[in-house]
Amino acid sequence: MTTVLLPHSVPMLRQEAMSKSIIQKEQCCYLCGTTLLLEQHHIFGGSNRKLSEKFGLKVYLCANCHRGSAGVHFNKKLMNMLHKIGQRAFELAHSREEFIELFGKNYL
Repeated sequence: MTTVLLPHSVPMLRQEAMSKSIIQKEQCCYLCGTTLLLEQHHIFGGSNRKLSEKFGLKVYLCANCHRGSAGVHFNKKLMNMLHKIGQRAFELAHSREEFIELFGKNYL
């Protein structure tokens, strides 16, 4: 088994590293494609983190694309792009009104 490092350097087995995402099937960085040092990124964080988990609105990111100086947590453009992707994925099975009611904002 390959070990994946998650936030806070908690090693887990790759197959157990992340519950099912509705956005990504591959176990590689969603942004750069590497398979090294993967972490899970909840597309809607903060108070919406549990909703991201519930609805599978998360992707794998490598440590650099996740927490690096140009990573998603420090790059508003990347964060906005992932918010749009997350909302579009949600709306494949739910309405926009439901998304706004749950997440409090329309990103599209």
